[in-house]
Amino acid sequence: MQKTSEQYDAVIEICRDLFSKKMKDYGSAWRILRLPSLTDQIFIKAQRIRGLQENEFHKVDEDEQSEFIGIINYALMALIQIHEGVADQPDMTTEEALEHFNSHLSLTKALMLNKNHDYGEAWRDMRVSSLTDLILQKVLRVKSIENNKGKTLVSEGIEANYQDMINYAVFAMIHLTSNSK
Repeated sequence: MQKTSEQYDAVIEICRDLFSKKMKDYGSAWRILRLPSLTDQIFIKAQRIRGLQENEFHKVDEDEQSEFIGIINYALMALIQIHEGVADQPDMTTEEALEHFNSHLSLTKALMLNKNHDYGEAWRDMRVSSLTDLILQKVLRVKSIENNKGKTLVSEGIEANYQDMINYAVFAMIHLTSNSK
């Protein structure tokens, strides 16, 4: 489990670095995005990954890793939006956004460590394509909850689904980066 924690942190450092650089380039323009818009961005990224996995020929020279990073960062933005609300205008400094990023990531990693303990690191035997499918399933669940205006009967809710998307994407990144070495 220590190895998983270290690998998780390494993937997140890549994501945090990109998030920070984009905050410096664009500011917090993402703060105007409503949850369905963020969910749709994650959906697009997950569909793109699935296309990369299924199609031999690609017209755009991008890889799965950049798309998984996008899923992680968009899901973290969604968690921030859930707790801070949607803004009418960009309203966060890079430092404030990174504080929120780190706070939600800390909770998400703790969830991963608890589940990882209970499941015995089963994700290590999973394929990246299966992790992609699970992310797509979580996205479709969130879209359904959003379409139902947040009303659920037995669902764990939107926040838990975003956290699972982050953790599945991190697992996929761990697989992709350790297989490329």
